[in-house]
Amino acid sequence: MKLKVGLAQITPKLGDLEANLERHLQAIDEAAESGVELLVFPELSLTGYRLRDLAFSVASQPTYKNPIFARLLDASRDMDLVVGFVEADIRQKFFISAAYLSGGEVVHLHRKVYLPTYGMFDEGRYFAWGDHIRAFDTRFGRVGLLICEDFWHVSAAYTLWLDGADMLILTSSSPGRGLATEQKIGSARWVEHINQAYASMFTNFILHSNRTGFEDGVTFYGGSTIYDPEGNLLNQGPYYEEALVTAKLDLNDLRRARIRLPLLRDERVALTRRELSRILDNQ
Repeated sequence: MKLKVGLAQITPKLGDLEANLERHLQAIDEAAESGVELLVFPELSLTGYRLRDLAFSVASQPTYKNPIFARLLDASRDMDLVVGFVEADIRQKFFISAAYLSGGEVVHLHRKVYLPTYGMFDEGRYFAWGDHIRAFDTRFGRVGLLICEDFWHVSAAYTLWLDGADMLILTSSSPGRGLATEQKIGSARWVEHINQAYASMFTNFILHSNRTGFEDGVTFYGGSTIYDPEGNLLNQGPYYEEALVTAKLDLNDLRRARIRLPLLRDERVALTRRELSRILDNQ
């Protein structure tokens, strides 16, 4: 089975839901012309990232009752979508969330589990922590979804792998930090190493969509990437520019990679559970 995927490397406008919806629909139209079947937007693509107190006024729920999501759900009848937003639950807890939309429905909702609150990051002041890491079924197979800081914790990706995910979708608003070379900033190098490592370690497809633009003195570098199950880079977006990044995945690559490197077959999950229990009991 072949699957054409796209990463919508866009620059959201901070707090402007209507403008960001139009940018999403524009990207969806562009992706449709390229034959994309699954399009992934970055973290908080509908709202922008450095929201602070704005988070409470732009929060929404991914239902047809919401006019923003009504149009996106309609768009998902022809193309599967992953979109990022601020979610408000019924008791007015606020989450950094990502929704997988397909066939006019919300197939899966992931709430960011790890909220960085250090250095330049202050997510823990405004948002609640998600408490589930679960894979889910799509028309293209079983998928896992993580948001930015989530995939700095190998336990999150490992959990999705064990839960049956053959494709990891990673969304982020990753800022440019640190120096590496004249061509690449430090944060880009770190994230790309993680993405390639997860592809190789878990023999999975990796789709990472990162935003671009500036907010409140912070630069977001883009550089979205797609890796195959052997850790080969299939495509990468430019740094600092909006782009539609596409690749055609051959889902048979999963079989070939896992025959060559049977890490999933040989993973000793019961041993891992036993040793984790021992560590927790001794804390």
